[in-house]
Amino acid sequence: MKQKFLKFISDYRIIFVIYIIVAAVTAYSKYKRGTGGYNNYLIFKGVFYNTLQEKNIFLQYPDLFFDSNHYGVFFSLIIAPFAMMPDGFGSVLWNVASTLVFLFAIYKLPFSDAKKSFFAWLCLQEFITAATYFQFNIILTGLLILSAVFIYERKEAQSAFAILIGTFVKVYGIVGLSAFFFIKNKIKFIISFAVIAVIFFILPMLISSKEFGIQSYIDWYVSLSEKNLSNQSLTSRQDYSLMGVVRRILGRADLSNLLFVVPGFVLFMTPYLRMKQYKFLPFQLMVLASTLLFLVLFSSGSESPTYIIAIAGVMIWFLMQKKISKIDIVLLVFVMIFTCFAFSDLFPKSIKEGVFIKYSTKAIPCIVIWFRVMYELLTKDFEKDYKLD
Repeated sequence: MKQKFLKFISDYRIIFVIYIIVAAVTAYSKYKRGTGGYNNYLIFKGVFYNTLQEKNIFLQYPDLFFDSNHYGVFFSLIIAPFAMMPDGFGSVLWNVASTLVFLFAIYKLPFSDAKKSFFAWLCLQEFITAATYFQFNIILTGLLILSAVFIYERKEAQSAFAILIGTFVKVYGIVGLSAFFFIKNKIKFIISFAVIAVIFFILPMLISSKEFGIQSYIDWYVSLSEKNLSNQSLTSRQDYSLMGVVRRILGRADLSNLLFVVPGFVLFMTPYLRMKQYKFLPFQLMVLASTLLFLVLFSSGSESPTYIIAIAGVMIWFLMQKKISKIDIVLLVFVMIFTCFAFSDLFPKSIKEGVFIKYSTKAIPCIVIWFRVMYELLTKDFEKDYKLD
């Protein structure tokens, strides 16, 4: 029985199928609840139709959906094939397509099949949270992993492509450049990056106009600036970040992000001084883990569904350990309980609202892991101390 169970959970094909089923069922169940259940998908759909009609894609349209869009105008092309379908089909297929990108990224990781399976199992709860809200973060996580893997495979153009899709949709994708120093053919990467960036910049104008496209990029900057200010609140369901934890514990919404981002970025960049470690794939993957965590922990826009990105970073760190210590297991359990299941029925509503939301505690386990990752990046020998199989 034990052997059959281990065989079951170590077969990545099984968990991959489960992911696809969960993605489809989650989307359909949200669709059946009415427009309030799939509001985020309606916002995404609106990006396409508003671009066609050359209407500001960042304004609120309360007759169609609640809240407003914060994705770039390039997103209109990505959502287009789904937006043109009936909502039931479009929303389900959007979730499934997002999931396939994420699963492909897991499949491409240089891990054994068993580790790929465990990676997927351990990310499942956070994936469900993101899928429930039709989040692009599922795709973004896959793109960031792929951008690093493609560099390892010396596929510079594909890496640039993955980075720029994420960047033109959500800006955050630009952190994929954290692997730039590991690129063998930097000239090819830079040329590919520049050409693809120009193409992506122009493409939305083909379904609207040059004037609308340029104005949309300006409006995007304004939208993100306003959103960043509104996120720095002591009561919002965002700012689940390192800054948010400090702001909410101290009751100081006025604390600037720069007080945290600047020293955080300096620490994030410090491992790049270890140039002799660049050639080792485990070092590159640990930088990827750090990047995925850093992106979430130092963004005031981080909310619960954003944590699929950070949890992927946690799992990369954990599955690379050559000798898993008791401390590693404790840290993983800490993350699973207080980050992945923070807003589940595992905890009563009073705890979720009075502690987890009030103090952004969902971020705390990942903060601890990020500092652990940074310690390892700065001290470990990545030729000897880690294994991928």
